[in-house]
Amino acid sequence: MTRPSRGLTLVELLVVIAIVGVLVALLLPAVQAAREAARRAQCQNHVRQIGLALHHHHTTHRSLPPGWVSSAPNGDPGWGWAAVALPFLEQEALQEASGGGPWGGPGGGPGSGLGGLPIGHPANQRLRETSLAMFLCPSDPAEPLFMLHRGTGPGAPPMFPVARANYVGVFGTRTIEASPSAGDGCFFQNSAVRFDDVRDGLSNTLLVGERSSRLGIATWVGAVPEAGRAMARVVGRAGAVPNHVLNDFADFSSHHPFGANFVLADGSTRMISDEIDLEVYRALATRSGGEVASPP
Repeated sequence: MTRPSRGLTLVELLVVIAIVGVLVALLLPAVQAAREAARRAQCQNHVRQIGLALHHHHTTHRSLPPGWVSSAPNGDPGWGWAAVALPFLEQEALQEASGGGPWGGPGGGPGSGLGGLPIGHPANQRLRETSLAMFLCPSDPAEPLFMLHRGTGPGAPPMFPVARANYVGVFGTRTIEASPSAGDGCFFQNSAVRFDDVRDGLSNTLLVGERSSRLGIATWVGAVPEAGRAMARVVGRAGAVPNHVLNDFADFSSHHPFGANFVLADGSTRMISDEIDLEVYRALATRSGGEVASPP
């Protein structure tokens, strides 16, 4: 005689489901943490590559790129430090796609602010709308393109889309709009900072840092004239520590827990903690403030 097969009772099935659910609940945070660690490492590699490109620019031109190129604080052509550095990120063909690069031909050049077509010119559409993975943090879920608006008030009219970025140059500690050509960091209007000008020490000075898209979206393209917070879209200031609840549009921030990634003037990378002392943080953001500070 064959014995009848015995299946699971409803109670046993529910117990099995509950056990599986508990195991998944325990495993999921670990998986998410591992994925975020990988994204954070990739982000740090991005800022490291940007730092190397800026060093190559300094070797070639004997200065860092200008924060943004313009004949007036918020004027044409507006190209930012990252657009100037494209040839050193293996993107020379993209820079030249607009007809001779951002300076537009004879008479122009890095930092001159003369002779170049403005960012909004139709000939520069491909250049300003090209999204580059090198300038994007993999933890930031925002779209690669975003629409600029003329001004910041409600109902501000749209202008045109530009490529998003998560890395901005360090303007310093001063308010960007109040003194665009007098930043105490390494990038400001028409700047040409040399490493000899970094009197606080290359290993003690922040060069480029991370900006999340939660408070305001940055771009690698430049400071587009008449756009809302145009200058703060390519440079940032150390107003509050990274990820502070009171962060302004121009501050540094990230989607990573506990801090934001930076590259220093010596080419090294650090995640600056959101618990760093504000005075130490602000000292790191200046190039020649005379403070005695080193990254944690």
